[in-house]
Amino acid sequence: MDPVTSGSDVTTPLEVYNNATDPNGGDSTLYNLNVFYNPGDIAWVITSTALVLLMIPGVGFFYSGLARRKSALSLLWLSVMSAAVISFQWFFWGYSLTFSHKAGKFIGALDNFGLKDVLAQPSVGSSRIPDLLFCIFQGMFAAITVALAVGAVAERGRMLPCIIYMFVWSTIIYDPIACWTWNPNGWVFVKGGLDFAGGTPVHISSGCAALAYSYMLGKRRGHGTQELNYRPHNVTHIVVGTVFLWVGWFGFNAGSALSANLRAVMAAVVTNLAACVGGITWCLVDYRLERKWSTVGFCSGVIAGLVAITPGSGFVPAWAAVVFGVCGGVACNYATKLKYFLRCDDALDIFAVHGVGGMVGNILTAFFAADYIAHLDGFTVIPGGWLNHNWIQLGYQLADSLAGGSYSFVGTCIILGVLDGLGKFLPIFKLRATEEEEMLGIDDVEIGEFAYDYVELTRDVKTADDVEDGMSTHSLEGHPSGMGGHHEKNQDSVDSSNQLAEWAHRA
Repeated sequence: MDPVTSGSDVTTPLEVYNNATDPNGGDSTLYNLNVFYNPGDIAWVITSTALVLLMIPGVGFFYSGLARRKSALSLLWLSVMSAAVISFQWFFWGYSLTFSHKAGKFIGALDNFGLKDVLAQPSVGSSRIPDLLFCIFQGMFAAITVALAVGAVAERGRMLPCIIYMFVWSTIIYDPIACWTWNPNGWVFVKGGLDFAGGTPVHISSGCAALAYSYMLGKRRGHGTQELNYRPHNVTHIVVGTVFLWVGWFGFNAGSALSANLRAVMAAVVTNLAACVGGITWCLVDYRLERKWSTVGFCSGVIAGLVAITPGSGFVPAWAAVVFGVCGGVACNYATKLKYFLRCDDALDIFAVHGVGGMVGNILTAFFAADYIAHLDGFTVIPGGWLNHNWIQLGYQLADSLAGGSYSFVGTCIILGVLDGLGKFLPIFKLRATEEEEMLGIDDVEIGEFAYDYVELTRDVKTADDVEDGMSTHSLEGHPSGMGGHHEKNQDSVDSSNQLAEWAHRA
């Protein structure tokens, strides 16, 4: 893409890039390489990078709040660990496999291995920013995708195999999908698929991977019984995580314009509007059944709206965000019931929100994408969607969604199958904790630290005999649980009793 040449000096770089023969973009000791880029564009994308990074602990808090107390810290740990592991993978070869200038239709080359020749040359994403800046920005997308997917290990998955899985999955699954979606040589990009900020590479791929991980791990102990009828252990964590995600999503979507322009502004507008409408919609759907204004339901709806608007955020007008929010909220809410039909223990409903929400967003983008919205950046030209009578766009969006989802699901099953197979000979690769470890809690077994102090833990403890006698406390009252909005009892007290008994035995 060529820099904007029809605007004022404020939006035009000082000089047109002219060092095409140098993979680094020129010799910084002889030339000022900054003259090829607008400082405002660089500042905005750096800021957006930090905002996307903020989303990763947001995912951790959101997942941690939804889980039981004895596994709360492990989900936070996995989220921040994903940022570390994938940042190294991205440096090592992830960026080259995804955004190499010599990429093929499905995956990139290794000409940028170890960030070789990644400096001041214009990026494949936009000529408005250099390779190095595009690299760090897109690296955060790779990290947040893995953070979303590994929530599937909740309450029964072991840490070391999951870390290995992060590196391998990002290399074999995420990098090819992102390459074919966003690299100008990728088959979806060439065909004309529209995915502004990650409907398929981020949400559909992570949602389908989480579904596969849940299948491969198997159901948690007590699945289908009262033992797993528990409420989220910390709704405050869920709210904090939602706020982090909501704020960070401005960098996620608006930052994907890769420039400080009106297209980025429109992406920010539709992102916020879809989040608000999604939260309201989910609340109303739950209120119809429960007659309660669920905080967890509102937060889940906000995430559903954000997921749905992601692929269309740089393509659709503001009014369309209302449709994205409503459809995302309703579809993801009802999709939380799919796990019962699929006979899968998707503990945190990752597939329902991210997998289904991403598919809804991709399909709606085909309907509401508009050529004049995309051209708000001054140079992007698309045929649009159904608003521009481009009927074939729906076919492209469906093909992209199904290809990405299928590839992620099948590939994840193979990766985990190999790891678990190795676990039969080398126990460190075994995916799942033992039943005794699951009862004690992943925090204790795998990390040795806890989200809460022991003294605070004992305040809510009831003995198993008290629970059986039906004695009630505030900690055992019914509350909306998870993303489905059902009234369920808290099992944490029984679990805590088991933990305390174990600690006493050790002492």
